[in-house]
Amino acid sequence: MTIDINNLSKDRLNLSRIKLITEFFSKKYKLKGDISIAFIGDKRMREINKAYRGFDKTTDVLSFEDLNEVIINIKQIKRQAKEFKKTFQSELDFILVHGLLHLVGFRDDSEKDRLKMISLGDKFLSNFNLKKV
Repeated sequence: MTIDINNLSKDRLNLSRIKLITEFFSKKYKLKGDISIAFIGDKRMREINKAYRGFDKTTDVLSFEDLNEVIINIKQIKRQAKEFKKTFQSELDFILVHGLLHLVGFRDDSEKDRLKMISLGDKFLSNFNLKKV
């Protein structure tokens, strides 16, 4: 398994941490194949969201199961971190795991499913010691 990380944003990211979370997730959830993770900004995310989901707005994360690809909007992560009174890194970790959960088939189309994914993401991160990374 290869994890391909593309940081197309201007922000410096802890890529080793991102890779470690993704590797741990892949083992726990038996995610098969190579994984691609891309970090982009609002404009590009809005274009992708409109093209693939029909929503003419930005979003925090998009996942493409058939490609094993997660796309994360760094600008939206910064806004959400402020809104939820979290650090940028903790919000990024959470959204990364959220995107990976989509790759293994979890959906958040209903409030019940959304809350389940939040719980799974929180539980996963609490079981994974990231303080060293």
